[in-house]
Amino acid sequence: MTRFSASRASSNRGFVIVAVLWLLAALAALVTVFSVYLSNSARALSVADEAVQAEGLVSAGVELTAYQLQLTGEKARPARGSFHARLSDMDLAVSFVSEAARIDLNAAPKELIAGLLTVLGASAEDAREYAERIIAWRTKAMEDDKGKEDALYRAAGRAYSPRQAPFAHVNELALVLGLPPALVARALPHLTVFSGAAGVDALTAAPEVIAALPGMTPLLLKQFLDGRGALANDKAAIAAALGPAAASASAQQSRAYRIEVRLRFPNGRQTMSEIVIRLGNEKEEDPYRVLSWQNDVPRLRRASREF
Repeated sequence: MTRFSASRASSNRGFVIVAVLWLLAALAALVTVFSVYLSNSARALSVADEAVQAEGLVSAGVELTAYQLQLTGEKARPARGSFHARLSDMDLAVSFVSEAARIDLNAAPKELIAGLLTVLGASAEDAREYAERIIAWRTKAMEDDKGKEDALYRAAGRAYSPRQAPFAHVNELALVLGLPPALVARALPHLTVFSGAAGVDALTAAPEVIAALPGMTPLLLKQFLDGRGALANDKAAIAAALGPAAASASAQQSRAYRIEVRLRFPNGRQTMSEIVIRLGNEKEEDPYRVLSWQNDVPRLRRASREF
């Protein structure tokens, strides 16, 4: 073999070795990509499986709550309650409260709405103005006032007109002209569109709602809250305890209930769902109807508080 032939054979072997090394590197990269894909797929399937389980357990919590409330009968039905269960190795904690504990945006008088906004930080003058805009949003315009409210929104540069019909959802409050977003955010936990009551249930309402009652004073508020736990579900006793603020509060009942269902998985993940239902009566075929359903099932998160 000549020197030229030996050199050429050595060069070919070197080329083959380089090609093989490139193929091995490519295969290693594919194996890595496939491994990452399998890992991500496994995690996605695990989360999806937890989400399916969570949806089923939340539904079970709603069913159990509706069953308990229907079982007691309308006259003895509690305004609030809670229970705990363990199903499928998961902790299920359920609490419920009557929607009468909140101020109904579609039924409450202007004075009660203004009172809440004042309690939450608005000046008395601004609160009255905001309450007027809220009432105007939910009220059909009279013949003499047609176009007046629309003109206010156009002058403010809004690309929409007021509904002039009942609020469809409490979040619609953010669209009402003039209301500061921070004030709306503070008000939402105390509002509903499902109770249908002009007043509130003083036995279950939050202190902010009680403070908003027309005629309420700081001293009367403290006395009422201190003694509320001992009050029976007696309209006369509640009215006596509320004094001049009793006109907008009583032991009002509502068929609508807000249910909070919290789940804790064995791996420490937690979800929370909030559902509003309306209980049926003897004339209705269904025992209850879902009015609102909000949950964070797709966004499972590490538990951040005690269950």
